[in-house]
Amino acid sequence: MIATCSLMFLGAAAGPAAAAGCSFEPQGEGRVAAVIDARTLRLQDGREVRLAGIEPIASEKSNGLSALSAIVAGREVTLRGQDDTPDRYGRQPAFVFLASSDTPVQALLLARGEALVSATVTDKDCASILTAAEAAGRQARQGTWADPAAIKNAESPGDILAGIGRFTVVEGKVLSVRQAGATTYLNFGRNWTRDFAVTISRRTASAFEAAGIGVKSLENRRIRVRGWVEARGGPRIEVLHPGQIELLRGN
Repeated sequence: MIATCSLMFLGAAAGPAAAAGCSFEPQGEGRVAAVIDARTLRLQDGREVRLAGIEPIASEKSNGLSALSAIVAGREVTLRGQDDTPDRYGRQPAFVFLASSDTPVQALLLARGEALVSATVTDKDCASILTAAEAAGRQARQGTWADPAAIKNAESPGDILAGIGRFTVVEGKVLSVRQAGATTYLNFGRNWTRDFAVTISRRTASAFEAAGIGVKSLENRRIRVRGWVEARGGPRIEVLHPGQIELLRGN
């Protein structure tokens, strides 16, 4: 029942806009011959396709490969995207649609709690669809969201460090915003050698300004940030796109 409700919510939130939002230029079509991992599939003609706009979840409560297989295995799909240039492994990035569907497969995985929004999609309508799908899965506690610790607490740097090299979502209050050279730090603690911090390069800061968000205004605000965890003294997430940061209610 919960799964059905989450998908119904996704349909209500994103359905009418899906065709306009994530239906970019056609990049071909084909039948899915195999699912390689949680966000990669192979078509019968040999092309390998990497699902754009999402990241897999490293969690015991998530089985993205099985979830993707259940959706696309043996099915005819259409590929769409802004750029079909293969990555360094020869995989074509694309938004994948089942035949006669306006909802991307990415949104279905997000609604099931089997993926995370990567926040790299620059098209606002498409980004809204993906964000709404993830929110539906979180609200219904699907997949990884069944675990209360799925979102890491910025005040628990040890828990965040356990996910080094993983795409992770962290929530907390920004205690201070400081600049050192060409880098701005959003500090969530007072000990830089131990506590969690977000780094924003000067180049990315200009993208925040273009989006109408002053980086300094994030001080004393509660935010949700997503990205790859690194260890630089304490745990760090480098923000490359404004979409990686979300202001939370209650600010």
